[in-house]
Amino acid sequence: MSTKLFVGSLPWSVDDEALKKTFEGHGTVVSAKVICDRESGRSRGFGFVEMESPEEAKSAIEALNDSEMEGRNIVVNEAKPRN
Repeated sequence: MSTKLFVGSLPWSVDDEALKKTFEGHGTVVSAKVICDRESGRSRGFGFVEMESPEEAKSAIEALNDSEMEGRNIVVNEAKPRN
């Protein structure tokens, strides 16, 4: 079962592909999506990555949470379900 991760404090320049590449070193990435503003199309500074297994998600959190990406320390944790 896949696990969805929240990724915050992303640099504005990061796109879906860059986000996916960052997480691929820690397992199989099912999907990677940077959330953009509907009107401007500009990144909102956060996104979601879906990892193939909970073990891969845990590995990615441990390795990438508070790590540097293009000069900013990113936040990585398990996404909370939408209400």
